[in-house]
Amino acid sequence: MQAVFGFSGPLPDWDTNVLKHFPSAGQLTTPWRWINAGTEAFGRWLLDVRKALKDGQTVDLRGAPPEVRWVHLDGTEDHQRRLRAGLSKVEGGQGTVLIMGDSKNPPGQRLFASQTPGAVTVESVDLKDFIQFALKFRLDAPDALSQLLGFAESVMTNVGAADLQQRVTTLLAGRQRKEATETEQAAIAFEQERTFKSAVELLVEANRRPGTRQHRPTVMSACIRALNSANQDDPSSLHEAAIRAREENRFRGRPLPARGVGSTLTLKGLEADVAVILDVTEMDAKHLYVAMTRGSKMLVVCSASPQLRPVAAS
Repeated sequence: MQAVFGFSGPLPDWDTNVLKHFPSAGQLTTPWRWINAGTEAFGRWLLDVRKALKDGQTVDLRGAPPEVRWVHLDGTEDHQRRLRAGLSKVEGGQGTVLIMGDSKNPPGQRLFASQTPGAVTVESVDLKDFIQFALKFRLDAPDALSQLLGFAESVMTNVGAADLQQRVTTLLAGRQRKEATETEQAAIAFEQERTFKSAVELLVEANRRPGTRQHRPTVMSACIRALNSANQDDPSSLHEAAIRAREENRFRGRPLPARGVGSTLTLKGLEADVAVILDVTEMDAKHLYVAMTRGSKMLVVCSASPQLRPVAAS
């Protein structure tokens, strides 16, 4: 029920490909994680959910224990309701939260993290968009500053890339009416120097601006490490350094954030106090089961109906 890797092709059939050669030694039926969290009834309800999903049945949240909260999506202010759900917390305000967005929409997950105070994106291990940025970014390109600011805007809130670009143009032309801020000075320095070091300094200054927050710290950290280790005289060295940074991240593993946003695939295996499911519309039984079992103290489900009907597995 946790095999959510079918996107690469058919998975082995448990009964014919596994049990035929390795007889079952029994099933675990004691929800220790929930017992240890003081929510045994919640854990045993999830065992019933597992059986229902495995048998192709619906899950009715109306009979759920008090640790389960349903957020009704009725087509009015659904996004705002999801945002409020993303701020869910256990009693006392302490504890970790995992928020599951649309698996097919990583940009939507990042947007949600940027709009949710304290939330960060739990990245896929391939860091695909960061690697693509490192492959295309060239210091001598006419739009190098625009590329760098676009990257900054993809990992931080309130960068204001377009306005900052315009201010740099105005400042370099000597038409300014007010002094340049530290971030603007760093952007000007990058335009004049075009070095990996000045690129790092611009990202650091942008991050220091009031109101700015990193919602993709894993990518930001990997980019700064790559820029610091790239060879100024080798145009392809940034891409190579980015790949090294990505592999370092794989080796280190992913720390559990206080409030993380991702997909069932990126959050599978992680455990938190609270699990929030933003939309069950496209989830099959396995994805729904993985999502529902991420939290040990609270489960928040956003859906149009309290009766959850998984889609057929693709």
